[in-house]
Amino acid sequence: MLEARGHLLTEQANPESQNLDQLSALELVELFNQQDLHTLKAIAGAKQELAKAIEMISAALKSGGRLFYVGAGTSGRLGVLDAAECPPTFCTDPELVQAIIAGGDAALVRSSEGLEDSASEGAKVIQLRGIEALDVVVGITAGGTTPYVQGALREAKTRGSQTIAMSCVPYDQVAIEADLDIRLLTGPEIVAGSTRLKAGTATKMALNILSTGVMVSLGKVYGNRMVDVAVTNRKLEDRALRILEDLTSISRSQAEELLEQSGRRVKLALLMYWTGLDAREGLDLLQAHQGHLRSSLDAHIL
Repeated sequence: MLEARGHLLTEQANPESQNLDQLSALELVELFNQQDLHTLKAIAGAKQELAKAIEMISAALKSGGRLFYVGAGTSGRLGVLDAAECPPTFCTDPELVQAIIAGGDAALVRSSEGLEDSASEGAKVIQLRGIEALDVVVGITAGGTTPYVQGALREAKTRGSQTIAMSCVPYDQVAIEADLDIRLLTGPEIVAGSTRLKAGTATKMALNILSTGVMVSLGKVYGNRMVDVAVTNRKLEDRALRILEDLTSISRSQAEELLEQSGRRVKLALLMYWTGLDAREGLDLLQAHQGHLRSSLDAHIL
């Protein structure tokens, strides 16, 4: 018998949008604007769990583990987006933060929602990726019931991995087996059941917080500057040079020379400028302090 899901918060009809098809374009935009305020409240309501997740993931990655997002449909695509943005933003190894979406790469551009109904496929992909005890698996499912995600979380747990669940329904509506359970309660959608809306927005916000918080903990940021930025195009080269100029007060031409001396690595360039070390010495110091620029500077002063 098909399981009824109408009781789920994400499936309920929103009383504020009952006349949606009768609204003017401006009225529709205003309604969206009002409803999207619920995403901020949802993030605030989950701040303790999000902080714990940052600490859990950071500790795992510092110990040699990896972070995996698992999802289907919109949830899966959001996981792929966040994982894909880590290498260019924070110069991470592409293996460090990975995403698994039901249906694989094809599901990114063509809907494959039918594949989310298989818990065994979710478990299988965890096995195929070689996920182990050092890794952390974040299962993303707006409605909390996606078999693919639940199967993946159960398999990850049996392999000793730490697990985190992220959903948009209350605890008493759906139980999810995970070490940490994050609930982003955004309420019924403007279009009933369309979780690409508020639920998707809140999920993207939560993933922004998770990955950025983890990267800050890993030393990818100095102050509020992305000092591990990958200098791979003109925009990012300009950003790298501006970071050097702003933090050291040197000229543009001096920044260009310093960036080249460091092998186009902003963090190393800053360390070289502030300590007088050459590139090899600077790299050794950074490696001794797990890539943390501030810790490396403090150690050099001492």
